[in-house]
Amino acid sequence: MTVTTWKAADVARYVIDNKDLFILDVRNEDAFEDWKIDGHKFEYLNIPYFELLDGVEAILPKIPTDKDVLVVCAKEGSSIMVAEMLSDAGRNVGYLAGGMKLWSTYLEPIKVGDLNGGGELYQFVRLGKGCLSYMAISDGEAAIIDAVRFTEVFTKFAEEKGVEIKHVFDTHLHADHISGGRHIAAATDATYYLPPKDAEEVVFDYTALEDGLTVQLGSSQIEVGALYSPGHTIGSTSFVIDEKYLLTGDILFIDSIGRPDLAGLAEDWVGDLRETLYKRYRELAEDLVVLPAHFMIIEELNEDGTVAKRLGDLFAENHGLNVEDEAVFRKMVTDGLPPQPNAYQEIRQVNMGKITPEDEEQTEMEIGPNRCAVR
Repeated sequence: MTVTTWKAADVARYVIDNKDLFILDVRNEDAFEDWKIDGHKFEYLNIPYFELLDGVEAILPKIPTDKDVLVVCAKEGSSIMVAEMLSDAGRNVGYLAGGMKLWSTYLEPIKVGDLNGGGELYQFVRLGKGCLSYMAISDGEAAIIDAVRFTEVFTKFAEEKGVEIKHVFDTHLHADHISGGRHIAAATDATYYLPPKDAEEVVFDYTALEDGLTVQLGSSQIEVGALYSPGHTIGSTSFVIDEKYLLTGDILFIDSIGRPDLAGLAEDWVGDLRETLYKRYRELAEDLVVLPAHFMIIEELNEDGTVAKRLGDLFAENHGLNVEDEAVFRKMVTDGLPPQPNAYQEIRQVNMGKITPEDEEQTEMEIGPNRCAVR
């Protein structure tokens, strides 16, 4: 039997297209429990590699023969060996090239919708990390919001679309992943914007992202407007694009709300968070489509793979938007927090420009699930 090499893009299509997949994950149990490849119709078997050194015969009855089987490990080496043993035992299997390390870095661009005058809005879905980045394009120009660190993905996409990147925004100083914003701006001679209240310690030049700032793409009528919305950080800023889409950064998610503690100031910022969610956002049109900077669970993906939902629907369905008692809200936000993101303090230092780790170290810093939300 043959062993098939799967790329991260292949697995992404199985996630987005809701296809069946059986994953044999040969990492240690704690690593698997903390973070795995999520899919709507995925089944899993977690058997640490060291338990299979003497052969795979004992697990063969647990491996289906009527669906695709993918072996996964941290960096691919162990999964290749296990896949070859399964192949020798007469099974058709594949392994994930680059393992979970590469899965963490993959971006899938998906069109969210059309903008006025022939413009388009794209969401870049980082399935292995839960990060969401955006590119609005119109009249030969592009604006990027919350880009992750893989700058070539965005610059190549812009080249393919025949547009020039003119504006690059970060909604806030990120703590769970390394931003590619200022590096994209440097590579394309675009303007890089960052909220000044989040930028007090940065060591690079930037343009202040202030409430009410509006940029226009080309000579079109597509407007990207900034809305100050603190709470996740003190500088957090949302965007309204083309009066259709609300990019909420890490303030509001589809299934939860943003956590206010990643700078160690949960008690100070929880009031800002409630003010944004319960007052500022309530003044906006409910038909705006919410596009967050992260998703937490696979169920937040729509059928086309996008993460998006009407603001009015979230007002009705999102528990974090329906806590009437302020004291209860405060307790929920400050007491019910998940573990801090992996290496979040160091990631903040990178995003301030204070340290510049090698690419391999940046990958290790970002490994693991997204933890920007209140549970």
